[in-house]
Amino acid sequence: MGKRLEYDESQAAARLRVPLAAWRWATGSGLVPPADAGPGLWSRAVVEAADPVVVRAAVPGVIGAGVAAERLTEALGVPLPLRRPRVRAAAVGYLVRAGLLVRLGGDAEFPDVHPDQVAALGRRRDLPALLDRHVPLGPDQAALRLGVRRTDFDQITGRLGWLSPVASVDVDYKHHGGVTRVPLYSALDLALLPVIRPLVDWRAVRTIWAGCRSPLAALDPAGPGRDRVGLAEVGRIARTGRAAVANWRRRHDDFPTPAGGTEADPEFDRSAVAAWLLAHAKIAVPAEVPTGTLVLALPGGRTHPFRIEDPWLDLADDAKGEDRFSGWSTDEDAAALRELTGGEWGASVRRLTMAGTRPLAVPGEVRMVERRRPGSGGLHVMLSWPGGLRGAATQGTAGVSRHGVPYAGPGQECVCLPQDCGGLVLAVWCPEHGGIAPAMEWHPGGGIRCTALHRRRPAAMRTDRSDLTEAAGPPEVPTYI
Repeated sequence: MGKRLEYDESQAAARLRVPLAAWRWATGSGLVPPADAGPGLWSRAVVEAADPVVVRAAVPGVIGAGVAAERLTEALGVPLPLRRPRVRAAAVGYLVRAGLLVRLGGDAEFPDVHPDQVAALGRRRDLPALLDRHVPLGPDQAALRLGVRRTDFDQITGRLGWLSPVASVDVDYKHHGGVTRVPLYSALDLALLPVIRPLVDWRAVRTIWAGCRSPLAALDPAGPGRDRVGLAEVGRIARTGRAAVANWRRRHDDFPTPAGGTEADPEFDRSAVAAWLLAHAKIAVPAEVPTGTLVLALPGGRTHPFRIEDPWLDLADDAKGEDRFSGWSTDEDAAALRELTGGEWGASVRRLTMAGTRPLAVPGEVRMVERRRPGSGGLHVMLSWPGGLRGAATQGTAGVSRHGVPYAGPGQECVCLPQDCGGLVLAVWCPEHGGIAPAMEWHPGGGIRCTALHRRRPAAMRTDRSDLTEAAGPPEVPTYI
């Protein structure tokens, strides 16, 4: 019998007298050259050149898909971040097929993998984005990823038709009807859904009580081929103005062609627009839920920090009203918050930091007004304090206010809402200015201005008030809080 000229993976492992998992790891990690004699086949020269001792030592042991999934779940954070489902064993198979892990054994759906490679993957900062890109989710996991009730997710995929399955899997429920085909949904599409549908009040959908009518029930389905957006809504999706979208359409030949409407007011397929905006970096996939840091002052100069996920700060229009701060908390933090602020007015806020605001402080009289579990799960808390107490958490800044008098008059092009006193209400998104957070910003001497209008004014017309101090007196029109 002549000598073998080519080897498959089993034959190569037997030739070197190493475990099959060790040979697979050697080929997947680059310890030996890739297959050179055909698909899955190595030449005799490559196999005989491999060092069995090195190949065997590179794999001290393997772990199953279930263990790998648990370790990746721990890598996402403890406690698990809001709206991030646990990594299931089936996800390991998808990560292998994406080339992020090497299959060392087991079946294709639940493979055995190298523990060191799993640890390296868990250390990657883009792990959440990788999971979104490569691992589809079942209906329950998808509802959790979106942060809504399962009934609301069924509306999204059923009556409204906003999402379609990308795959399916057969699950044997044994005592509950046998084998059932379960649809799987793209986690990337789920993460983008609130971005490409900005007119939906997602906060209301996520905080609705179990058993209550969903805000989605009031929305009409667009119908097959009728899910279209105009230039203004494309601007809302991209957090810019209609004029910018019209400019993109003129400058880019690959901008989606109109699917309806008129020449003056064209309409475009929503999914095509979303794909174009994503490809041109006009929108981004929100990989993580925003967080806020709330630091409460305790007796004796001590402080207690709290992490609040998906924070929402609703500031009163005047000093007589109450500000409200809400978000999602762990059970332990919520219990501590309730103890410090429960019932009557309690602890003070040393510092509140969140996206879109300057650090804010509240000297006393903070209380908890809500601690409940909405239908989407999780623990939602709400704190309240008198609007007149809020101020800056750092010296030299004017703090955070929703209501004030601008230095520069708003003018016809500004569509921010004016108040009776001449002040303007802050807007995170302005139809005319686009995405500005906040739309108004503080000057050192008090007062606020519209950032976009200030930039548009010629430099010679701008009033430099950077030298304003407390001794210089108030601005011409005093700030109203």
